[in-house]
Amino acid sequence: MDSKRYQAGLDRLNELDPGAEQHLKDTFQAICPELADLIISFPFGEVLSREGLDFQTRELATISALTAMGNCQPQLASHIKGALHIGCQPQQIVEVILQMAVYAGFPAAINGMTVAKTVFQESGILSTELSD
Repeated sequence: MDSKRYQAGLDRLNELDPGAEQHLKDTFQAICPELADLIISFPFGEVLSREGLDFQTRELATISALTAMGNCQPQLASHIKGALHIGCQPQQIVEVILQMAVYAGFPAAINGMTVAKTVFQESGILSTELSD
């Protein structure tokens, strides 16, 4: 494994979600510990560390893709939390998910919005903040 790419991925992952490395390692240790390393090295070290888009834009794109897929609720929740952590506004997240109703269908948007609502509630974001 390329240690430079791993470190770049770890830096990016920690920016999004401090402590996520250990969670990934714990999750896959018993069955496939290499998966945690691959997740850190490739998506975070190779793709999300590229220039050309800022990290907030990349996270909003990730949220839209996970919403459109419709079957990635744990990953969607994780990326919504991360997006909030790096400064994305709740209204931006809501708008990205709402737009997926047009391109991925209402069921995908409903599921995505339900995940966002749960994350917002857990984060203490009130619905009145979304209308600002």
